[in-house]
Amino acid sequence: MLFLQRIPKLIRWIVSVVLILLVTMTLSRLIIYWTFNPPGKAFSGSAFIMGFRYDARVGCIVGLAMMLLCAIPILNPFKNFKAAHLWNILVPAIFIILVFVLAIDYYHFDYLHQRLNATVLNYLEDAGISFTMMWQSYPLVKICLAVLFLLLLARFGFGKLLAGYQQQDSFYKRKGIGLYIISFLTFAMFIFGKIGQFPLRWSDAYTLSDDFKANLALNPFQSFISTLNFRNAAYDIKKVRAFYPLMADYLGVHNPDSSQLNFKRVNSFTEPANAKPNIVLVICESFSAYKSSMYNNPLNTTPYFNNMSKNGVFFDRCFTPAYGTARGVWATITGVPDVESPKTASRNPNAVDQNTIINNFLGYTNYYFLGGSATWANIRGLLTNNIKNLKLYEEQDYAASKIDVWGISDKNLFLESNNILRQETNPFFAIIQTADNHRPYTIPEEDKALFKQVQFSSDSLKRFGFESNEEMNAFRYTDFGFQTFMEAAKKEAYFKNTIFVFVGDHGIRYNGTLDHFPKSWTEQGLTCEHVPLLFYAPGILKSQRIRDVCSQVDILPTLASLVKTPYTNNTLGRNLFDTASAVNSKTEKLAFVIDHDVKTIGLISNKYYYLKNLKTGKIDFVSMTGNETIPANTETDSIKNHLHRLTEAYFETAKYLLLNNKKKP
Repeated sequence: MLFLQRIPKLIRWIVSVVLILLVTMTLSRLIIYWTFNPPGKAFSGSAFIMGFRYDARVGCIVGLAMMLLCAIPILNPFKNFKAAHLWNILVPAIFIILVFVLAIDYYHFDYLHQRLNATVLNYLEDAGISFTMMWQSYPLVKICLAVLFLLLLARFGFGKLLAGYQQQDSFYKRKGIGLYIISFLTFAMFIFGKIGQFPLRWSDAYTLSDDFKANLALNPFQSFISTLNFRNAAYDIKKVRAFYPLMADYLGVHNPDSSQLNFKRVNSFTEPANAKPNIVLVICESFSAYKSSMYNNPLNTTPYFNNMSKNGVFFDRCFTPAYGTARGVWATITGVPDVESPKTASRNPNAVDQNTIINNFLGYTNYYFLGGSATWANIRGLLTNNIKNLKLYEEQDYAASKIDVWGISDKNLFLESNNILRQETNPFFAIIQTADNHRPYTIPEEDKALFKQVQFSSDSLKRFGFESNEEMNAFRYTDFGFQTFMEAAKKEAYFKNTIFVFVGDHGIRYNGTLDHFPKSWTEQGLTCEHVPLLFYAPGILKSQRIRDVCSQVDILPTLASLVKTPYTNNTLGRNLFDTASAVNSKTEKLAFVIDHDVKTIGLISNKYYYLKNLKTGKIDFVSMTGNETIPANTETDSIKNHLHRLTEAYFETAKYLLLNNKKKP
């Protein structure tokens, strides 16, 4: 006790307040557990530990704020006793706000089975109806009386607490600057929440791989603030229903139902594959099509991949739905374009629950290999919450050393992945996400002897799509990584029964004129989304180059069909090898594109690109095959009007599915 008395009274008082707040939040979590825990589900210590970390962040923010305010002598109740009047109002007010939010959170979870988030503010738009519903559903009078009683109790309790510390003698005669510094750093450490490059985020709760555990762990303040930027991220249900017949026809929905908004297409196979092929899906950083050898770029940056494309099924007109790595990963895994704006869907806690076709690959072991950290863009929440039994490998899980902010090199990422996959005895679905083709364009010292860097003049670089030799060599190093990986994989037993898929996460905008491309690629910004897509399996697939338009969202339905695994498709993707074509034969193969930077949405067909500016309403309708102006006649007007309606339908449906593509329990 003498040791505690040597701690400055101010610190002891602040810590006492923080502990009371922590106990209150822990009790609230226990109440939610006792009330809503599904029958038969065991107690989750991990959920409570994670929850304590979120609670500690909230408590320490209060503690740190108190410490900073008390650094002003007039506000320090131990230097100016009159300041106690202020703190005896402020601290009980903080406590009662905490209790009030916890109470709202409890009833919010009771009503929606989700922790409190910013969408609750939308109820203010119909405040009268919302209040009537609450009045008829909950004992509001009793709740208000209980809160008032707690306020009086808090005023008395916190007042006694502060008075008790004020009356104590100070046994610590020195200023105790060291203890203040330690206290400050301790609060800051709990606010950051974890040791590492990134702070504790809401998505970390979903590493528990269970929706109830994740919700149990979350703190309502954390989830509310995290969703504040997404409170208006919603869809117009009237528009979704109005466009439903058009989308159901385009997607080939088996049992259209506009009341239930059914988008499911059940796919079964009478003859299962003899041996389940493995899947290796490589999501390639900034793999812009026009910069590569497959599209006759004179700098010949990807000769190895070009040779692979000649021996596989190469789709040379693949488009990502949007620009950006997080959006590319989202579209590939969920099959739904990321139309969230301005932030990405991966950052929206309300969209974290997504159904992915990967889970239909029964009997497969699921892997995700990333050279850096999955905390980036909250991708961890998307991966661990939705891909069942996922084995996630990050920078700390490899023997190779980190080379820059993006983690280990792509070459080492490929080799480390190969070492793990060759030991797998079950069929596997592995995703490898590269990162080196990104600033700061690091080429590891260990590879500089084997990987020969080249130099071109600035004029040549700019003409063929590169800003610098560093960027161009990083693009070449990507090809070096592909070669290293494939040569290593070919030596393994798993190679002959594996389908390798390579796709860019996004392209790069080019402001100029490109040979071998129509003007629409540059003038309408399609280089941002144009990426190579290769299915490579020499013993399984016959090589061909396909010039039909396709999208990232088509990858998983295509893979499930190739493997002949039964799957339910609730996405906006299709099977690219479906010659029978479940898609309406009257409709060309299409790719939806949204440019969040210039605020446009559009559809790409084999012949045309229709796009609309969401801010100005400006419409463009351009050729995808040449530089000629599209003539205005009955036929082209009909096509333009059809693409206009389908673009609007696709956009509204994508907004709906972002929040309504939830996985099955």
